[in-house]
Amino acid sequence: MLRVLAVDDEEPALGELLYLLRSDPRVRSAEGATDATGALRRIGRALEAGPDGEEAVDVVFLDIHMAGLTGLDVARLLAGFARPPLIVFVTAHEGFAVQAFDLKAVDYVLKPVRRERLAEAVRRVHDLVHAAGAPAPAPVATLGTPEQIPVELGGVTRFVSVDDIAYVEAQGDYARLHTDGGSHLVRIPLSTLEERWAARGFVRIHRSHLVALGRIDELRLDGGATSVRVGSAELAVSRRHARELRDLLMRRAGG
Repeated sequence: MLRVLAVDDEEPALGELLYLLRSDPRVRSAEGATDATGALRRIGRALEAGPDGEEAVDVVFLDIHMAGLTGLDVARLLAGFARPPLIVFVTAHEGFAVQAFDLKAVDYVLKPVRRERLAEAVRRVHDLVHAAGAPAPAPVATLGTPEQIPVELGGVTRFVSVDDIAYVEAQGDYARLHTDGGSHLVRIPLSTLEERWAARGFVRIHRSHLVALGRIDELRLDGGATSVRVGSAELAVSRRHARELRDLLMRRAGG
């Protein structure tokens, strides 16, 4: 059974979270902390005690926006330890999901917290702890690798594989991920995804579009204008990106 620490600087939200956690049969104990400093002290005692000690903590359910150190700051500090507790972020803000999973978070739960959604996060943690015998960094990485991106669908967080994304369309501060099965809106700037996914074969073809090079079916030249066909979509290529894209496609075809 899991030993849980929940951290939120809003006491009503913390109380509700602790109530839901203590109602879950997989949770052995659930303590609360109202700031990052108190949480770090408690986690420090847990790390000194070791995974089998009386004060051990298996997982921290962590708010992001708090006075002083943020939840992301806490997670970064914990990442420096050999055997830190697992992390589940619980937040009202969608825009930090990429950073959260970079920090090897097990899950990212949006407020207001629903009992069913929290139970799913607890299940993931329980499965990891049970499989590993104790929380460890290696299993966590399988749920939060850069090859997946979390998207919210009807209050449920799902994970879209980057390999399934054909192209990305900028929509203000958001980006729409287009896959064969549909599209998903995430609050991540296109420029951020361009930088993160360059090594995975995504190229900028326009200020509004990022495309997986391997998903380009046709390159079209028409009266000086360049476009590409990606599945059923035809996307314009800006002049500044046209030559580089042609070179990349030719090298890919030749290699």
